Amino acid sequence: MSDVLKTVLVGCGGITKAWLEHVTTRDDVVLVGLVDIDPAQARRVQTTYGLTDAQIGTDLAAMLDAVNPDVVFDCTVPPVHAAVAVTALEHGCHVLGEKPMATSVADAQRINAAAAQAGKLHAVIQNRRYLDGIVHYRDLVQSGRIGALTTLNADFYLGPHFGGFREEMEHVLLIDMAIHSLDQARFISGADPVSVYCHEWNPPGSWYAHGASAMAIFEMSDGIVFNYRGSWSAQGKPTTWACDWRAVGTRGTVLWDGEDGFAGEVVTGDEGFFYATTPMEIAPPAPLPYTGHAGVIDDFIAAVKTGGVPQTVGTDNIKSLAMVYAAIESAERGCKVPVVWS
Repeated sequence: MSDVLKTVLVGCGGITKAWLEHVTTRDDVVLVGLVDIDPAQARRVQTTYGLTDAQIGTDLAAMLDAVNPDVVFDCTVPPVHAAVAVTALEHGCHVLGEKPMATSVADAQRINAAAAQAGKLHAVIQNRRYLDGIVHYRDLVQSGRIGALTTLNADFYLGPHFGGFREEMEHVLLIDMAIHSLDQARFISGADPVSVYCHEWNPPGSWYAHGASAMAIFEMSDGIVFNYRGSWSAQGKPTTWACDWRAVGTRGTVLWDGEDGFAGEVVTGDEGFFYATTPMEIAPPAPLPYTGHAGVIDDFIAAVKTGGVPQTVGTDNIKSLAMVYAAIESAERGCKVPVVWS
């Protein structure tokens, strides 16, 4: 493989801005093809980013045959993620795709099987893993300073008025947004999901058709309990998009507001009604070389070039997807259900 990765971008909608503002600054990636069902969309991307040498097409398989790329970037809509990924993998390409990995666990399993068969990587954009704050918080939680983690809570309360498809879709919060928070919980805790009980509802005043709010209790490995509380129709005093977090350990608690705010206390006494605690001294986060989409893309490209495994590889990310669909199943059935991904 050349030091420069020949790449095809499929899906040329608005999300491509988050990809191309980084990709077009790199000298180890060259875009050789732009695919979209609307050629005008592809031409707009070509013009905006000066990709004059990139071919434009509407058929992914035909484009792959024509330009023989090393990598496919999948920026299509979720219902076609599985078809795009399998087609690209069967053509011998590594694939990095937008979240969610697929619209069912079965389709995610199909992608992973195709990747294994092809001997190629498939990974997913879980951009919230690549934030200075969350890496710092993960390290604080897993450092042992608060003892062994027992409980992890995430609050997500925002009131965005998107308009369009989100306001009509079923399970809007769980499907379109919670994947981020649930994947963050796995990243922070280092634990895997075991089971979930979820209650989902659409509160009075919601401008969504279905499922703008949800609460879910996940049993995780190592006896950890993760509690998710969220709403997309909560106006006033918003949390950050990355959630407001509380991690409780056997010897203390540490908080993160999803941005720059960290605070914690550890137990220093061993008698009395409330044992004495001492505030944690928490240094500011060390800056990552790349954050957000750029961080995922950089990790993926490095893995392709070195034979490594990116952090958001599909065989791991399927666990976060399984949390979403288990939560939906629980909400629909009104009972606790196992989280299954294999």
